[in-house]
Amino acid sequence: MTITRELLIGGKDVPAASGRTAEDIDPFTGEVWATVAAGGPEDITRAVDAAHGAFPQWAAVSPAERRRIFLAAADLLDARAEQAADIMAHEAGATRPWAYFNVGLAAGILREAAAAATAPRGEVLNAQEEGVLGLAVREPVGVVAAFAPWNAPLILGVRAIAAPLAAGNTVVVKPSEDAPVACGLFVADVLREAGLPDGVLNVVTNAREDAAEVAEALIADPRVRAVNFTGSTEVGRIVGTLAARHLKPVLLELGGKNSVIVLADADVDHAVDAAVFGVFMNAGQICMSADRLLVHDSLVEEFTAKFTAKVASLPAGDPSQPQTVVGPLVSAGSARRVAALVKDAVDKGATLLTGGGEPDGAVHPATVLSGVPREAELYHSEAFGPLVTIAAFADDDDAVALANDTEHGLTAGVITENATHGLAVARRLRTGIVHVNDQTVADEPQAPFGGFQASGYGRFGGRWGIEAFSNTRWLTVAAKQPRYPF
Repeated sequence: MTITRELLIGGKDVPAASGRTAEDIDPFTGEVWATVAAGGPEDITRAVDAAHGAFPQWAAVSPAERRRIFLAAADLLDARAEQAADIMAHEAGATRPWAYFNVGLAAGILREAAAAATAPRGEVLNAQEEGVLGLAVREPVGVVAAFAPWNAPLILGVRAIAAPLAAGNTVVVKPSEDAPVACGLFVADVLREAGLPDGVLNVVTNAREDAAEVAEALIADPRVRAVNFTGSTEVGRIVGTLAARHLKPVLLELGGKNSVIVLADADVDHAVDAAVFGVFMNAGQICMSADRLLVHDSLVEEFTAKFTAKVASLPAGDPSQPQTVVGPLVSAGSARRVAALVKDAVDKGATLLTGGGEPDGAVHPATVLSGVPREAELYHSEAFGPLVTIAAFADDDDAVALANDTEHGLTAGVITENATHGLAVARRLRTGIVHVNDQTVADEPQAPFGGFQASGYGRFGGRWGIEAFSNTRWLTVAAKQPRYPF
């Protein structure tokens, strides 16, 4: 049964001004699962109209009321876990464990937003003039443009809007064409039911061929005062350039080329279990997924044998089956892209340890390579699929050099039984996040999340998210009339 959804503008479900629609394809079956309104620039203007009009009232809403709404939304999201899992399976090929993880973390982000809404905001300054009170006050910026991706649709759909709303802003979100319901409309449904006022959150879905035009219209609207984008580095460069052209602050959370480093003092069995999770959760379609496993010379033979055997046993296929670990990629085209990376690497001298071959529709087998040369595209490009490479290193300097040999800088894992050793290595890695004695995939709503270099800039999470979507103003109050020189 195909579902139909319209745009959400000003609290109302409305068709696109053009009357056009777009198809939302189930990646496992290849069939149309939903039809959504194909919004255009004129719909962006309508949505910004609504957000701009709702801003003064929402900014004036008490922090306690904002907190109540976010807490209610978190409870509603928890209660709708089964519905959310079904949506994610149909839109993004998500397995059940991945979908439930999305629900739990997205609810946690809403609860963290509730806490942030009532947290102290601002500082009392030591003024130079006698009898003057100086204040640094944080205030909302206005309308925020948010771009939410498909791969962790509930987590990233909620993250795109939670901090901006908690800070008192209103939002227009453009969800991914691959998961417009899960990362846009479903999230908005939950917040509407929780009591979010009309116009505070608006959702404009679009056809894939209109994406660039719709995004540019949203960023360029002069009433939009800040932008956040989570997605590929390639598109992030475009979004960052557009935002800079219009002198708007932008928070970019982009791709990664992440490494798990297995030091000589690691527990090999733990390292294997951690690496399998870090590589193959959500079929490797996470910005934090481990693309590279760097293993000390003394452990690489044992690690490779055990890791390859476990990978070869991972159940793959139908995401609705509870035993499935590696579900389909978001599209058959994505599976072919991963297959092309494998073929290119093998043609240039890499060794295929397990997996490979032609994908079955959108399902690509879990694949492990070793000996990938620098001239292979995979050496530098993000895999973003069920694909990983193994390489050996001789010492810490060698491991750090290999891990840092990338333009990205998002996350890393260092597996060791010696925390002091692990921390010493972690401090040398050029990433925004490092987990010692763990793999690369982890997220907590109160922690600063983001990278640098080609992995983006700015931070989601906790107070850092509030700071990203608010202005700092300097206010003074003179307790007595100042004296002037003329």
